[in-house]
Amino acid sequence: MNKTKSNAFGKDCYLIGRDKNGDVIWLEAAKWECGWYWGFGYVETYTKQLDPANSLDISSHQHWSGLLGRQSDGSYSHHINEILSESVLSEAESWEISDLMKSFYALQEAAQVLGRGGSHLTAKGNRDAIKSEQMAKEINEKMLPSLFQEIYKILDPDAEIEEQAA
Repeated sequence: MNKTKSNAFGKDCYLIGRDKNGDVIWLEAAKWECGWYWGFGYVETYTKQLDPANSLDISSHQHWSGLLGRQSDGSYSHHINEILSESVLSEAESWEISDLMKSFYALQEAAQVLGRGGSHLTAKGNRDAIKSEQMAKEINEKMLPSLFQEIYKILDPDAEIEEQAA
């Protein structure tokens, strides 16, 4: 499979590969949601699997974080190529993007905790000692957008062409 960038329902999407069921999976681009968090890590299949731009709907919606880790057969998957039957990524790229995605989830959680001052599992969820709107802003406005660009650079077929030309 070749790296492909498309658009579906107003969002860019990047081809990842084919899962073991034969479905073609795409990673949706990041979007700032509801004025307080990044919606990202959404792995989709579309009604026209190889042509998301002309699909009528999303066939399945998963989160990247749910794809890796302990598998239903008891095995453990560390990077995305381990669960795909076909991939657009080299082994090194698979490890790199999986590392970046794990970092995304850690930073997203940190920004939420820092912005709220806690995890809010109890009524005493707001703790000034761990609240830092400035740190949350730094994560959301600088760190995460930079991380997204690194991910897109790996997945975007045009980025490969730019690198070869340089």
